[in-house]
Amino acid sequence: MTTIHPRALIADDERLMREQLRARLAEVWPELEIAGEAKNGIEAVELTASLHPDLVFLDIRMPGMTGVDAARQIAQLPTDDGWPGCEIVFITAYDQYAVEAFEQGVVDYVLKPAERERLALTVERIRRRLAQRAESAGGASLSPASLEQLLGKLAQRINPDAGANRLKWIQATVGQAIQMIPVEDVLFFISDEKYTRVQTAHLEALIRKPIKELVEELDMNLFWQIHRSTLVNTKAIAGVTRDLRGRQLVSVKGHPEKLEVSRSYAGLFKGM
Repeated sequence: MTTIHPRALIADDERLMREQLRARLAEVWPELEIAGEAKNGIEAVELTASLHPDLVFLDIRMPGMTGVDAARQIAQLPTDDGWPGCEIVFITAYDQYAVEAFEQGVVDYVLKPAERERLALTVERIRRRLAQRAESAGGASLSPASLEQLLGKLAQRINPDAGANRLKWIQATVGQAIQMIPVEDVLFFISDEKYTRVQTAHLEALIRKPIKELVEELDMNLFWQIHRSTLVNTKAIAGVTRDLRGRQLVSVKGHPEKLEVSRSYAGLFKGM
């Protein structure tokens, strides 16, 4: 996908803020095409899936689904049809988010109100990011692991009590019994169409909770998603190898099974 005339999506629940950002972008980045606008996180995810923009501007605070949650879902959209994914640019009125959470450079940000001079600096960073993505054969520069860590920090700042609500125990079926399994004991989760397998070093159990829900409930600094159907405990990763087909396989401490890393998440182990 070329970035000579990049395409963007703007998501903000305030119409005036969308209009202001669109107007400012036209001034500082006239070749940028605004492909669509969303007034909430759900619309942002749906439009991203259908329009395949190069970047998405997401207001951090939106009703129903926050920009943080929308970014998490956008990062999991399939990229196997020629679309390499998109850059995320958060819209925020909170300087502390920009200073602390964005300093690692995983995604960019726009501060409200979108003043021309400050927006021009952001646009320059985004241009470089898109150029780097184009130079790397169209691969998305957004690492799912790095993004997840940033989103976790943002979610915690938006809702300081959220960390206390993270899933600590898994209630699972083991044979004919129900067993409570501490989350930190889980080596990995693998889902099929109906069940999710919970694997520890000593037992295998089944739950009906899909990976999508687990991603929202678990501490994603502890668990990495390496496939649409697989989460692995980062403390249980023994190493990463490649098979004869070039696929990355994760070796797990205390278990013989190797877990396949899908192409969308290959950047997690870049350089290995």
